[in-house]
Amino acid sequence: MYTIGQICKRFGLSRSTLLYYDAIGLLPASTRSASGYRLYTEQALQRMLQVQTYREAGLPLDTIQSLLASSTETSASVLERHLQDLNLEIQRLRQQQHVIIRLLESPAALNNSRTMTKERWVEMLRAAGLDEIGMNKWHAEFEQRSPEAHQDFLESLGIDAEEIQRIRQLSKQ
Repeated sequence: MYTIGQICKRFGLSRSTLLYYDAIGLLPASTRSASGYRLYTEQALQRMLQVQTYREAGLPLDTIQSLLASSTETSASVLERHLQDLNLEIQRLRQQQHVIIRLLESPAALNNSRTMTKERWVEMLRAAGLDEIGMNKWHAEFEQRSPEAHQDFLESLGIDAEEIQRIRQLSKQ
């Protein structure tokens, strides 16, 4: 059996977090000692490992609770939906980055933003020795191996949807 202090220490949680998990039924104490202290079994420890992993993946507590209680909904489907949501959020954040860079009108802002533009990317590919044919091959290979990542990459460069569609079409030929 594990005490609340041992669980907190092992998982780097505060006592109040563990008490909250208990209160919402996410990680109830397995039993109580004669003096009323919460005690947790090895099974509870394993459950906490699952909770921690799902939290690291960014899942909210109510979703984690549903996953752990459900025998019908698979974690894979929940994680796939969460991954799609993350991809959309990343896309929105990239768009915000590009708008802010345009508003700042500063080359230093672009250099400090950890973003890449189409122009800078093409310059780097040319500096690496790629000509138009080489760049087209690069895009075709990217499109073949990972079409969604290719889409994401092109979006991250701030390329508009029409041009992305044209690049991807050429890459498939």
